[in-house]
Amino acid sequence: MTLARTVLVIDDNESNVVLLEHLLAVNGYEVGCAGSAEDALASIARHKPRLVLTDIQLPGASGLDLTRRLKADPSTADIRIVAVSAFAMPADEQRAREAGCDGYLTKPIDTRSFADFVAGLIGAP
Repeated sequence: MTLARTVLVIDDNESNVVLLEHLLAVNGYEVGCAGSAEDALASIARHKPRLVLTDIQLPGASGLDLTRRLKADPSTADIRIVAVSAFAMPADEQRAREAGCDGYLTKPIDTRSFADFVAGLIGAP
């Protein structure tokens, strides 16, 4: 896997994973998937992605707990992290930013602007 083009999608909802995986793949990104923060940590240890798209509400540790952990570790602090959530209130985005997220997307994802959003964070493949 090429580091600059890898994205890890973390969500326990299969429909969300399939959509994000498809949108990323058709735009040339290499995609990994995880259903929990624990699975994500194992994946990140094996293939350090350039970008993580994480749901906030995950089984076990939340996406924000995962973000804090990744940003606190010097070996993963440079990974770009975007919270993906159905919560659309400004306070929700504020909490994500305070946890260390580099971006915030609300569900449902705007499929027309998604590729540009990702490219703006990590560059085009």
